[in-house]
Amino acid sequence: MRARRSRAVSLLITSVVLTGFLLPGAVAQDEEGPAPAPGTDVQAPAVVDLAQIPAEPPVQPARPAARELFGADCDTEINGSQVVAFCHNSYPQTDLVRLHVECDRWWDVDGDGAAVAVGPAGRVELSGRCWKEVRSAWVSHRRQ
Repeated sequence: MRARRSRAVSLLITSVVLTGFLLPGAVAQDEEGPAPAPGTDVQAPAVVDLAQIPAEPPVQPARPAARELFGADCDTEINGSQVVAFCHNSYPQTDLVRLHVECDRWWDVDGDGAAVAVGPAGRVELSGRCWKEVRSAWVSHRRQ
């Protein structure tokens, strides 16, 4: 119990001493007023002339033409070691689609299928496989 009282007394004395050191500086600063930072000039507030503000916003530049839509919509299904992708092209240009299969095992060969042309409103089914598990599968698109 005695150690706690001496610790509390020493903290109280330390705070009183520090306050005694800081108090004269704070009083002197209040009497002089806040001094501007060195190197800064005091400027008058900005004045805005309402006649110089335009009534309408400036003309926006024309937006670039939208890119032409392209590419068949493909759904990919993975069942064990088999991969099947169903693609439907709803655009007027022919799309060359390829199925890519990445196998999970290091010794299993990854497969890149041949490019198949999918005409406008056409459908195609792409298939691939691994010997064991499939890590990922995706379809790439190219313009013909």
